[in-house]
Amino acid sequence: MAVTAVRDGGPALRTPSDFSDSPLSRAVRQPLMLGLFLNLQDINFSSLPTSNSWTFDYNAELVKRADELGFEIAFSRTQWLPKGGYDGDASLDSFIALGAMAAITKNILLISTIHVLYGPLHPLHLAKYGATLDHIAKGRWGINIVTGHRAVEHEMFGWQRIEHDKRYDMAAELFDVLHHLWGETENYSYQGRLNPWSVNNGWITPKPLYGRPTLVTATGSPAGMDFAARHSDLVFVTSPGGAHIDSALETLPAHIRAVKDRANALGRDVKTIINPIIVSRDTEAEAIAYADAIEAGRPQPGTRAFATNNYDSDAHAWRGRGDARHKQGRNLGGNIEIIGSPEQVVEQLIGLKKAGIDGVQLNFYDFREDLEYFAERILPLMKQAGLRL
Repeated sequence: MAVTAVRDGGPALRTPSDFSDSPLSRAVRQPLMLGLFLNLQDINFSSLPTSNSWTFDYNAELVKRADELGFEIAFSRTQWLPKGGYDGDASLDSFIALGAMAAITKNILLISTIHVLYGPLHPLHLAKYGATLDHIAKGRWGINIVTGHRAVEHEMFGWQRIEHDKRYDMAAELFDVLHHLWGETENYSYQGRLNPWSVNNGWITPKPLYGRPTLVTATGSPAGMDFAARHSDLVFVTSPGGAHIDSALETLPAHIRAVKDRANALGRDVKTIINPIIVSRDTEAEAIAYADAIEAGRPQPGTRAFATNNYDSDAHAWRGRGDARHKQGRNLGGNIEIIGSPEQVVEQLIGLKKAGIDGVQLNFYDFREDLEYFAERILPLMKQAGLRL
């Protein structure tokens, strides 16, 4: 544990990994964890027809189906963009939507993406909301910690964008305080040094069932990796080599080793997850034809849709996509692209496992139809290959 009690005689601050029966501990026993990366937005990056919908009902059915199939994790992005910034007109909040799914699922971890510096939310709010969802979900709810990389989002909340590394320092202070609120057996007080809040005799009850909720950090920068090593259970990595699977497999091992070494130096063990899009059909030729059809429907330069989400960002994680040294993908969605027959998909998943990846947050072009195809044709092969228990 990287965070320890500061009060003499205070309690040890525990994490879900300290409990062998926690949902997180059960999840990480899988050779390769399976997750679903939902689209709670009206995303239309290709004109090829799909069943997709941003609606809660559609996404709730996907998560229930993933739960039935034994998936370990579900989460979604959240963005705060001005009018015209989204592909379509609708975007649900991940904090609320994933929390609401706790009542309709049984085993799957539900991770809410929260921009923890926007507002900002007071730590007492986050601690109380988190403890409440933790009890509703019986320890299956957690936070994907986002500090915000787009200037336009900070400006929406009345801020100027905070310098990259300072954001992680502010988030570290916040989660130190949250961990104490979730674990302390006495009132807890703290005066913010980097953040514009303080806590005076703060008290949260009930306490989370397994120390604190599961924490996830998506990052590619040294400052982000330092934060994740100290605070997070799962680190959502991106490929330093861009979206092409060959370059991803070449560049991921050293990157993953650096992430895990940072955590090990603090006496912690973190697991890494990544977000591939799976484009698969019965044969390689059919899969490539499917990918071609998706790519052919992408917006063309000069159209409004082509420019959507083209906002200033200081994120480090996606820089590999502009590196001419690496093979580049088709820009089909997801952090990396896995295209091929079911057998080829499993081979590439094995490659990710060998590279050090502990879990995949799957993205599909047509979520409902492609998830069923994955369940029928790919999941059995994963079990045969030893990727699933």
